[in-house]
Amino acid sequence: MRTVQKITIILITLLFCLSHDLAAQDTVAVSRPVKPAFKPEPLKATMLAVAFPGAGQIYNRKYWKLPFVYAGFGALIYSVSYNTQKYNEMMTAYQDFTDKIPETDSYIPLIKFAEPPEYDPVLYPESYDPANASWVKDNLLEAVDYYKRYRDLSYIGIAAWYLITVLDANVDASLSNFDVTNKLNVAVSPLQITVPGSLGAGLNISLTYTF
Repeated sequence: MRTVQKITIILITLLFCLSHDLAAQDTVAVSRPVKPAFKPEPLKATMLAVAFPGAGQIYNRKYWKLPFVYAGFGALIYSVSYNTQKYNEMMTAYQDFTDKIPETDSYIPLIKFAEPPEYDPVLYPESYDPANASWVKDNLLEAVDYYKRYRDLSYIGIAAWYLITVLDANVDASLSNFDVTNKLNVAVSPLQITVPGSLGAGLNISLTYTF
């Protein structure tokens, strides 16, 4: 009988110990490290933008700006290509019109406001009008200057747009590190400003900004 009592006491003791261990294990909590917020470095963003257009915007995680960056470059490159093509075309036509070789007549398809017998002294020396020939020559030369000017402006535009994308990457990264807090308060407090010639009368409004 005493043996049974001892065994019962031992089992009850083990039961209380087991319950205590399980309760202790339930209170264990696993904490995950907090990932710091991304803050781009202005120098790194600038160097990436200089190395490759759009890389600074990608580094700053401003992916929505990429279509604007490449659309600007695409439009300017197209402008360079178009104006270069027209410049070469008009330059060739001007050179063909001013030489004395009958076979060089690339200017004829470009001149649609008159017929060759009215202005061409090489192909039609007997029927051409000197005034018309001079007018055609001047128009071809003006077209050469026009397309040359806009071709050069397009090159300048590419350089300017490149600098704008670099500046945008730098400013964007700099503003990302700017501490903008929502603890901006405006307090109105009395402040007496005495008006000359009066006895204590004045404006009693003051604004205080707290950052």
